[in-house]
Amino acid sequence: MINDLLFMNGYAVYVLSAFGFTLLSFLSLYLVTKVQFIKEQNKFVAKFGSLNTEQANSAKSQRINKEILADATNN
Repeated sequence: MINDLLFMNGYAVYVLSAFGFTLLSFLSLYLVTKVQFIKEQNKFVAKFGSLNTEQANSAKSQRINKEILADATNN
């Protein structure tokens, strides 16, 4: 019974390799995305990480920043 399930009438190699390839693709996509996000986050912190109160208020008043902040609070 368990052998029939594992061999899948001869199609186990194809099915399991497809699942493995998909899992590997998703894992690599996740890792690449995470690394890129961390790089962009570090760039942002390096550029804007030490804003004083006046600079922060100025940034909040700009139109594009208002749109970004509004979208971030909606999610």
